[in-house]
Amino acid sequence: MEIGWKNKKRIRKGEQPKEPLYTAEQAARCLEIFEPVSYDEIIEIDENIHARFNDAGHMLGSSIIELWVKEGNKETKVVFTGDIGNNDIPLLDSPTMIEDADYLVMESTYGNRLHIRNDDKAEMFLNIVAETLEKGGTVVIPSFAVGRTQEILYELNKLKEKKEDEEFFKKFEKLMNVPVYVDSPLAISATEVFKENTDLFEDEIREEIQRGDDPLEFPGLRFTVTADESKALNESQESSIIISASGMCEVGRIKHHLKHHLWDPNSTILFVGYQAPGTLGYNIVNGAKKVKIFGDEIVVNARVEYIEGYSGHADQEWLMNFVYSFIKKPKHIFLVHGEEESQDVLKEKIETEAQINVSIPEYGDTFELNDELTLTHQARRKLSVPANLRTELIQRLEKLKNEIQDMDMAVREDAQNENLKDEDIFRINEKMKELEKQILNVIEG
Repeated sequence: MEIGWKNKKRIRKGEQPKEPLYTAEQAARCLEIFEPVSYDEIIEIDENIHARFNDAGHMLGSSIIELWVKEGNKETKVVFTGDIGNNDIPLLDSPTMIEDADYLVMESTYGNRLHIRNDDKAEMFLNIVAETLEKGGTVVIPSFAVGRTQEILYELNKLKEKKEDEEFFKKFEKLMNVPVYVDSPLAISATEVFKENTDLFEDEIREEIQRGDDPLEFPGLRFTVTADESKALNESQESSIIISASGMCEVGRIKHHLKHHLWDPNSTILFVGYQAPGTLGYNIVNGAKKVKIFGDEIVVNARVEYIEGYSGHADQEWLMNFVYSFIKKPKHIFLVHGEEESQDVLKEKIETEAQINVSIPEYGDTFELNDELTLTHQARRKLSVPANLRTELIQRLEKLKNEIQDMDMAVREDAQNENLKDEDIFRINEKMKELEKQILNVIEG
């Protein structure tokens, strides 16, 4: 679909169309080389290499991998965490704790932060939704198709069991009386996969299912599959909740929903997952007054909220608990998959409190896992900058974009002002030329 869209533009320009990187048929055929593996099963790669997949609790099927490698009379064990799950994801089991390792390669996404606890986020969710519906608005939730969407559906379903007082009951009734749309073909498919693998759910959830209480079903839940059904949501005047991918608002149907609701002061954009710097979601969360969507400038009048507790990643506390869970401590830990500030903070905490040496490798670094841990190939190093400077740079760029928009309005007003003196117009023009040079210097540099 993507290459088809690009080829239309190429043909209009008189350029030759390009072939897709792969076809749908090729994508389906590649599944023939995949082999499913159960958790806790030791797999023999060959006589010297064995592996075991353990439940990482991050999303359905995510794994922590133990790898044993024999070289001569010596056997070395390396553990790769992948993404370690947030410990209070209600649908999934907690991450498996590993007893021993010689070396640990561990993620560090939230190495410098703590999540709010589960009860808080459910209450916050209900309050935000109820207040928006009270104003006749729509709640738009940008959500990752796999994991967060299903967790939100579960939270909505569980709220009905928490009728604590009359005020709570009113909010809950309001929530249950509006349609909740899951508008993402991938999220719909992923929800079906969740239903087919309930053996991986927590014991409490499995008992609920056996009693006939499906945690992913409730009155008002509707799935939109086709593009026409998705477009119809934005033509409707009724209040609703729309859950749509992608979670960072970069691609997918969510951009259409944002275009139709960001300008509406009665609506709410509710973020429930991590937003990477530079993404549309990050800009909205961090206070952008205007954003561009499909080439159009959209003013941000809607209420913007962020409930961080829905993250699928372990926070600093549970990353440290994973390190403490080893009966035989690793000789060395490598931190990957995290921004610089998160990695630096977690490295210091592990070395200070767990007394284990930590490295933060660059992409392309090669280590020999011997008694001394030798760095055999060092990638070209990046310029060393403070850990939070990259985030600050993106924030400064967003601020500058907003200021340029304000300047645009002011200069146009001055240019059309018949009462402004010629010398004032000349002075403004000279300042604009100087600004143009500075911008070109940044681009060329």
